[in-house]
Amino acid sequence: MKEKMKAINIILSAILSGTMLLTSCSDKKKDQATVQAKSDVKYTCPMHPQILEDHPGSCPICGMTLVKKSGQASEGAGISLNTILQPVNSSVISTINAITPEQKETLTEISAEGYLDFDSRTFNNIASRFSGRIEKLYIKYAFQEIRKGQRIFDIYSPDMVTAQQDLIYLIKNSAQETALINSAKQKLLLQGMTDEQVNQVIKTETPFYSLPVYSPYEGHVHDVAHSQMSGFKPIEMPSDFPNNLPLPIKEGMYVEKGQNLFNVVNPHMLWAIIKIDKTDIAHLKLSQPVKLTLPDIPGKAITGRVNFIEPTLRDRDKTVSIRVYLDNMDHSLKVNSLVKATIQTGKISGLWIPREAVVDLGRTKVVWLKKGALFQAHQVSIGTVDEKEVQIKSGLAATDSLASNAQYLSDSESFIKTKGNE
Repeated sequence: MKEKMKAINIILSAILSGTMLLTSCSDKKKDQATVQAKSDVKYTCPMHPQILEDHPGSCPICGMTLVKKSGQASEGAGISLNTILQPVNSSVISTINAITPEQKETLTEISAEGYLDFDSRTFNNIASRFSGRIEKLYIKYAFQEIRKGQRIFDIYSPDMVTAQQDLIYLIKNSAQETALINSAKQKLLLQGMTDEQVNQVIKTETPFYSLPVYSPYEGHVHDVAHSQMSGFKPIEMPSDFPNNLPLPIKEGMYVEKGQNLFNVVNPHMLWAIIKIDKTDIAHLKLSQPVKLTLPDIPGKAITGRVNFIEPTLRDRDKTVSIRVYLDNMDHSLKVNSLVKATIQTGKISGLWIPREAVVDLGRTKVVWLKKGALFQAHQVSIGTVDEKEVQIKSGLAATDSLASNAQYLSDSESFIKTKGNE
């Protein structure tokens, strides 16, 4: 009996030892499998796939949280349920490219549009110095070119006939009254007669019943109705506007003393009226170089300088107009032609980002600032804006990371909210 019990104990011990040995081998295999599984997990940056790490962390290039490359659950990605549930009008999860502001000195310029106009400094009025009837008119249409001293009309004036007869009477009957004769001659000269005309009256003792009037100016004739004396607002001419537009002053008409008959404009001098947006006013200065191009004349470029800056804003569009004085000796430039201007404003130092990285909400300017796995709406203050870049005055640092395209992250169904405009 004792030998039988001893045999049973030996068998049980052998079975127990075998079981423990099998269990130990199984645990070792499990540990080796776990180590192997951990070594197979790789973490990478969504923005820089060349970065591979065997542990969670941040990208050494952009600082973005690393995610598992093999598609496992991203336990170390740092994106929690609370992060995902953030409102899209203030926070967005995206893999869009991130950029940093660039600190640099940039040569800036202002692009604007305008039109050509007559230089009002060359405008001169021809007014009637006495009342009378137009007997003969030598100017037949608007924009007719005249020269200084050219005969422009003949007029019958009872007042001038009487003044000439007074001079003739004094010369015939009171030749010794030199003071009275000189006074009568001076009166005729002040009323517009020339020395030659007065001498002819004295010589022939016959008054001018149809008195010739000569132009004291040279240029193109504009009648008062079609004149651009304001110098600021272009005239809207109809499509069938004729080149030989008749003047309102016609032969046989009676004109009053002091009435404006014509405006004479020098066509050799023009100026370009350029409208500048109020955001660019601070960068405007006199004598800044200006390059003008005309869409109507491809390939033609004109250089000039800012000669005058208007001190007021336009009532409707809130722009400031500047003037660039131009020579037009060859008459190649036409009034009311549209022009495009590029004004060099100098070099500006500061932080610059692409224009598409900013969302313009009117008074508020917003960028999408990178915060870990999120892009958050952030308000900034901008300065100079050119064709490609925007100067950041405040709200960003050179080390900040932001979305390269702010419009791409903007939700069209909601209004962007930042701490500055909540």
